[in-house]
Amino acid sequence: MINLNAKYFDIVKEIGKLKPFIPEICIVLGSGLGSFAEKIETIKSIPTASLPNYPGLTVPGHQGILHFSIYGGKNLLIIQGRIHFYEGYSLSQCILPVHIAARLGCKKVLLTNAAGSVNPIFKPGSLMLNSSFNGFVIGGKLADLLGLATIEQKNSLLDMPSGEMNDKIRNAALEEKISLCEGLYWMTMGPSYETAAEIKMYKKYGADAVGMSTVPEAYYASCVGLKVAAISCITNFAAGLSSHALSHSEVIETSFSVGNNFERLLKKSIELL
Repeated sequence: MINLNAKYFDIVKEIGKLKPFIPEICIVLGSGLGSFAEKIETIKSIPTASLPNYPGLTVPGHQGILHFSIYGGKNLLIIQGRIHFYEGYSLSQCILPVHIAARLGCKKVLLTNAAGSVNPIFKPGSLMLNSSFNGFVIGGKLADLLGLATIEQKNSLLDMPSGEMNDKIRNAALEEKISLCEGLYWMTMGPSYETAAEIKMYKKYGADAVGMSTVPEAYYASCVGLKVAAISCITNFAAGLSSHALSHSEVIETSFSVGNNFERLLKKSIELL
């Protein structure tokens, strides 16, 4: 069994020495959404490359910086750069940012991601509140994900994502007059985009959007007692719903194009959380 506290002891210890405060909320920024970190007051930034044995980030749009920031009177830990399973890392490495947040004292985690639309009503440029997740892809990897040597799984996944947090994000969208759709986020392992046949199957089983992240982080956060919510930026139609080939550059470009609404929604959500 993996002892996550031991595995990441040196990383957490180093961040603990450098942190300017105990963060209340952790925000993980998805592909093309990293610029949000530059729109709020930052007190301290820590490059992940400076931390002992922190996984290297290889995906464009993920810079690899931990920001200790303040907005709306809230102390925040902003994760600018996500660790993906398809980069060759284990699930226990993918959840490292959330593990850090938990060890530093965060109580809430807000995950963001770029996702492809499986629901034809959700057009590119939409923002989708994740009403549920499908973690089928995790399969037999739960021991790796949860680090069962250190976690007794007492916390239920029934409130994952958090109903309380989702209500506040809905209210934030209403106050900012931002259209916010809701749906089920389905994770695949990647790194290739899904086939049209796979998308047809996901849709049959209730998926509204598909991506390659978020679910392990959400599961882990909930299991260690953190409240968690997630927002997807719909960047493209999934395979079989679009006439052109999918590309990561399209994902990044669309993420940038919705930056203003994304920024306003996150800022108002932070105020209400």
